[in-house]
Amino acid sequence: MQASAPPAPPFGFDDSLLAARAAALGVPLATDAWGPRAELPLPPGWADGMAAPLLDLGLIAAEGPDALTFLQSQLTNDVEQMPLDGWRWFGFCNAKGRLQAILCGWRADLAEAPALRLALPLPMVEVLRRRLSMFVLRAKVKLHDRSGERIAFGLAGEAARAWLQRRCGQVPGPQAVAHVGGLTVLGLASVAADPPARAPLERWVLECPVADAPALWHDLREHLAGASGELWRWLDVLSGVPRVLPATWEAFVPQMVNLEVVGGVSFRKGCYPGQEVVARSQYLGKLKRRMALGYVDGPAPPPGADVLASDRVEPCGQVVLAAPAPSGGAHLLFECQTAAVEAGGLAVGGVPIAVGPLPYVLPVLEAPARA
Repeated sequence: MQASAPPAPPFGFDDSLLAARAAALGVPLATDAWGPRAELPLPPGWADGMAAPLLDLGLIAAEGPDALTFLQSQLTNDVEQMPLDGWRWFGFCNAKGRLQAILCGWRADLAEAPALRLALPLPMVEVLRRRLSMFVLRAKVKLHDRSGERIAFGLAGEAARAWLQRRCGQVPGPQAVAHVGGLTVLGLASVAADPPARAPLERWVLECPVADAPALWHDLREHLAGASGELWRWLDVLSGVPRVLPATWEAFVPQMVNLEVVGGVSFRKGCYPGQEVVARSQYLGKLKRRMALGYVDGPAPPPGADVLASDRVEPCGQVVLAAPAPSGGAHLLFECQTAAVEAGGLAVGGVPIAVGPLPYVLPVLEAPARA
């Protein structure tokens, strides 16, 4: 008798909750293979200052006396050494080192115990919460889905910096966090989005209670151009930071999508699920697969779409993140065999990929010398 396949993870999100949230903000809601998003037209002058509702961003709270030590044993990056005023990228892997989630986390301590907030794509929230809960055992930590309690906005541009300075009295830099009057502001790395931007765009994620979101959105729209979630995703593509979505669940070891390059992996901390595989990929040979940045003169391909080389029948890679570019076509991050990227002639959905430079330098990891 053949064994039945394991049940599919509970990917998804509450449609009614999102519809109510979009209605409260007065923005149209759209959903595709990349998840839910605010659907707004491309505003003129958006590069001077923009704000986009991030309806596809979910939130998990880890609370309790053992919150730090528990997550230290589960995530790829160092939780215990994270500063109170900083945030970091993290990965959560299965025992084979394959990523089940990529998230950003920051401290949000309560009066009685440490606490962390973990932000990740909304369809992945319940999957991660359930998987982490399997390992809690006797640890004094509770994992809660807080996606229905908070909402986030993506801010970019000089006018956004001025708005933050005026509203919050401070503007956090990259990897820094500010907490002001119920608001949480995360500073992101700047993105070279030229054209049409004249200079690299500074970016931030602004998080607030759902009840405060309509008034905050109104204030933002008075000073900044209202932008779609799709435009924000395009900036995320150009930043070179990967995502894991249902279509790419357990598809990548962290180094295959450059997670260690953007600061999402610590090789000095203790063990976590898949740690041996991740460490072996780092130290025992040259990496044969990496994530690259490309452009296609066509629509944005879906997550997990096959990347093909002209001289091969089998796929040599797959799409990690993609979004339409404001000037036409689409940019994409794709994981691929490094030899195939170097050889060129790649395509997705029959459309050629023009490979461009990433916003960071990939380290060269050579195989160890043999005795």
